Amino acid sequence: MPVLHTDDLDIYYEIHGEGPPLVLIHGLGSSTLDWESQVVFLSKHFQTIAIDLRGHGKSGKPPGPYSVPLFASDTAKLIQFLDLPPAHVAGISMGGMVAFQLALDAPKLVKSLIIINSGPELVLRTFQERMAFLQRTLIVRCLGMGQMAQLLAKILLPEPHQKSLQRTLVQRWAKNDKKAYLASLRAIIGWSVADRISTILCPTLVISADNDYTPVSFKEAYISKMTRAKLAVIRNSRHLSPVDQPGQVNDALMKFLSVL
Repeated sequence: MPVLHTDDLDIYYEIHGEGPPLVLIHGLGSSTLDWESQVVFLSKHFQTIAIDLRGHGKSGKPPGPYSVPLFASDTAKLIQFLDLPPAHVAGISMGGMVAFQLALDAPKLVKSLIIINSGPELVLRTFQERMAFLQRTLIVRCLGMGQMAQLLAKILLPEPHQKSLQRTLVQRWAKNDKKAYLASLRAIIGWSVADRISTILCPTLVISADNDYTPVSFKEAYISKMTRAKLAVIRNSRHLSPVDQPGQVNDALMKFLSVL
């Protein structure tokens, strides 16, 4: 099993294909499996490197606290360990936050940035937003990851033809370590680099589902502050675009990456 041994944990990763390096960073409560459909397609053109962040998948699950800068530091260590040239870096949801942080903390490691259904901050400003995250915390603490998985699967994959994807999501999410999941959830709440994204100079593609948690207008607003960023909208999709609309996501990725 390929792992990077660091001071406090082992970081699991997978490498497929050959070509320019493309680092793939999953979302909260997920793993390298977020990217199954992308790896099959993109590894024909790129060397794809998918990472399990600390607390997730097959990586170590040390006690918290965790933070987005810590996740980004782990990712930077993997890029340096593999002796990669500047890499294309793609992240979904929490992985998009990590990608933003990495581009700011270690810009020499990042050739281009791909942000999927994410943004440069997660600051809870309204009562409804605070209650939503409190509810998620209480469900995990009191009812466990399995119940959290059941609820999320119905929200994120609600279409009748997505029943098989629902079952797969539930099976994967139920395996999460509860303490590590909560440490990761706490890591992203209140995080922000929104005041720094104008300094990101690498080409950036922001991919937004038309029915994501945050509207397309939210992505348009922060893109307007970036020098070399553009937007692609995925139709008939929710937060898990690489899963529910893999073809559209793959097309957007190739269109962006093929000209860099």
